[in-house]
Amino acid sequence: MFDLFRSRDKAVRYLLGGLLGLVALSMVITLIPGYGSASRSPDEVVAQVGGEKITVRQVQLQLQNMMRNKSVPPEMVSMYLPQLIDQMISENALAYQAGRMGFQVSDAEAGNAIRSMLTQLFPDGNFNKAVYERFLSEQGLTVPEFEENIRKNLLVLKLRNLALEGVVVSPKEVAQEYNRRNDKIKLDYVVFDPAKLKEQMKVTPAEEMEYFTKNRDKFKLNEKRSFDLLLADQTKLAATITIPDAELRRDYDTAKDKFRTPERVHVRHILISTTGKSPEEAKKLEAKAADILKQVKGGADFAELAKKNSEDPGSAAKGGDLGWVVRGQMVKPFEEACFTLKPKEISNLVKTEYGFHIVQVLEKEDARLKPFEEVKDQIANEKKRQMVGERMQNAVDQAHAALLKNPAQVDQIAQQFGLELIKVANHGPGESLPELGTNSAVDTAIAALKVHDVTDVFQIGTDKMAVAELTGIQPVRNGEFNEVEPQVKAAVIDERMGLATQQRNVKLNYELKTAGTDLKAIAKKYDMELKSTDEFTRDGAAEGIGPATYVEEAFNKNVGDMVGPFQVEGKTFYAKVTGKTTADPAKFQAARGDLLLQLKKKKANERKELFEDGLVTELVKEGKIKKYPEAIQNLTQRARS
Repeated sequence: MFDLFRSRDKAVRYLLGGLLGLVALSMVITLIPGYGSASRSPDEVVAQVGGEKITVRQVQLQLQNMMRNKSVPPEMVSMYLPQLIDQMISENALAYQAGRMGFQVSDAEAGNAIRSMLTQLFPDGNFNKAVYERFLSEQGLTVPEFEENIRKNLLVLKLRNLALEGVVVSPKEVAQEYNRRNDKIKLDYVVFDPAKLKEQMKVTPAEEMEYFTKNRDKFKLNEKRSFDLLLADQTKLAATITIPDAELRRDYDTAKDKFRTPERVHVRHILISTTGKSPEEAKKLEAKAADILKQVKGGADFAELAKKNSEDPGSAAKGGDLGWVVRGQMVKPFEEACFTLKPKEISNLVKTEYGFHIVQVLEKEDARLKPFEEVKDQIANEKKRQMVGERMQNAVDQAHAALLKNPAQVDQIAQQFGLELIKVANHGPGESLPELGTNSAVDTAIAALKVHDVTDVFQIGTDKMAVAELTGIQPVRNGEFNEVEPQVKAAVIDERMGLATQQRNVKLNYELKTAGTDLKAIAKKYDMELKSTDEFTRDGAAEGIGPATYVEEAFNKNVGDMVGPFQVEGKTFYAKVTGKTTADPAKFQAARGDLLLQLKKKKANERKELFEDGLVTELVKEGKIKKYPEAIQNLTQRARS
């Protein structure tokens, strides 16, 4: 068994640091409070690995966090969700296999991991059980649930670490990678852009008609659907609601604790970080911080000094501004400085586990109860949101039931339940809708309906609900000339463009063979501009062309050799190598360590993927992994709406 937290080998520590970062990220995900489902139990099981269940709630937690971080666009949620479940199955499979192989996580290892992830709960290294429990409770987790997640992720980490132990990278591979990354070339090139020919092309109506007559089947019109949409809009509905002041006052009086604000300060700071530094380095950094403090107290611009010197990535670009903070949010020495200083006062150097801080309090507010007039609108808006949500749901549900019984009475039903009626004729997927613009939720809802079918109630964005009845379908058909004339014209031009481009490229290729590599002469003859790139590496970009991958072959050519022709975004390039600079061997040793580590990580990841895919396949065969398609399908449909 190997110690994950006390390894002294630099490469191993870096590699494990990266993996532990992934574990920390997964912990952040599981700490995000989830959302419930009105129609599915949060404890419903979507998959099972060994005896471990993956529930709807666990999937929703991860999905919600990804949407909050905008790593998954809302319209892609239903497509991504099955992949997310497979990823969670893989993680659980690794933990299960680690247990079968005898891996264990000691209390000390779990404790170290918790301290490294939740440093804010351990000021000065002291553990406060009450603070710890309260923090987890605020995230919707119990202590056993959180610590079980920690242990599971550490098991996964230990098993993945096996992939690193056997990775071997030869000196030759490191040298080859160094050369690959640092060899440089320069190019001269000319480019043929068909778009310039396109601008010169003219097409007559007679030519368009002739092409259309010969190719009618190419110009089909997609299926169109007509439907009536009953819409409930939260904003419009809220505008119709008036709440008496007396009722708002009662809500205020019965919930005053909601409107109490603790003592808080608006602060900014400059951080000179000492994380990972030796004592000798820390002394030099303290001197640097002291010099900056002297400048600040001498009248220098605090914000500018913060932008130039602060090593806090979250606030440096904002001139060190941390916004409003309250007690309990910061490490103890920093907090004491914040709440001791007066407005506009600047601290002396404040030392914390992160380094040396220069702190300035901009504003200060004592704890207080916000008066009724200050929060009146907030109370009214919250109350309206509650009332609107209930009214919207009830109105659309009742309209849905009425529409199922009497689909011909859509006008009366809309009026009866106060819903907006939008009649849509001949609508195609992706086309704009009145008041809604392009809307995938509506397109999805009506896609599989038959005429006179009624959709389920569905959500549109965050503030609208709707139900729709399909009133007609116009099937796919051949378009008439007047309906598709723009497409016909574009098709004629594209056909001519293809022929003209082919002819021009044939001529240019011929010229290069007969004129040698005289790009300048060819550029002049065909009215093209001869251009040159700066030096670039394989991982860089060729100016005017794009990523170096487009001209990968050029790195294996000699100076004076031709490259191409090659296509980039519809343009044809002809290039010549005009310079080569090989990697500097004198700098190899300085780069060797990082290159070795990166190559090891790459090989480890490749091995990890093969191992994990094989493990999941084997556990499925053994019957240790079970998926529940109906539960996954229900969850996917829920996510889609």
